[in-house]
Amino acid sequence: MIAGIILAAGRSSRMGRDKALLAYRGSTFLGHLIEILHQPRIGFLRIVLGENADAVREEIAFDPAQLVVNPHPEQPQLVSLQLAIRSIPEQLVDGALVCLVDHPCIERETVRLLLDRYYQSGKRIVIPTFGGRRGHPVLFAASLFGELLAAPLEQGARAVVHKFAANVLEVPTEDEGVILDIDDPESYRRIASANG
Repeated sequence: MIAGIILAAGRSSRMGRDKALLAYRGSTFLGHLIEILHQPRIGFLRIVLGENADAVREEIAFDPAQLVVNPHPEQPQLVSLQLAIRSIPEQLVDGALVCLVDHPCIERETVRLLLDRYYQSGKRIVIPTFGGRRGHPVLFAASLFGELLAAPLEQGARAVVHKFAANVLEVPTEDEGVILDIDDPESYRRIASANG
């Protein structure tokens, strides 16, 4: 069983609006990610929010038990990931699939592919690629949770990826969404016009 983690605590300063609530495919960035993580092998979901928690919960329905609040969203993103990991019963999961709210364009099939390849390969880190570029979401084995909790904040989860480079599986996909970082109004306009 895998835990799904969605990191959505940031202040969206470059976007000017809360990215979690931006419209996407008849839903929102966060709503779309929640939907595609509804898969048989994802048994736990954790949604990390910050100062936006109340506003998001008014707009998007999800189980309150899935909510993790980061009281210091101004800190590096790794803090949000660490809070989510600490909330997961490690002994009940094989790993965690970490999604970023500013990478909302991924497809359900991509998530399924990453889960399949994780269990088939025995690798401890699984990363999707598109056109040779690494993207998101990234799947970490539960055996690396301690490493993620101890990683330097300024380097984030990348430090763990680098440390365990020999245990990384890159999974080529045809899903450009894995590399689309929607971080400002212009990038949002491009995907909004393409997806409605």
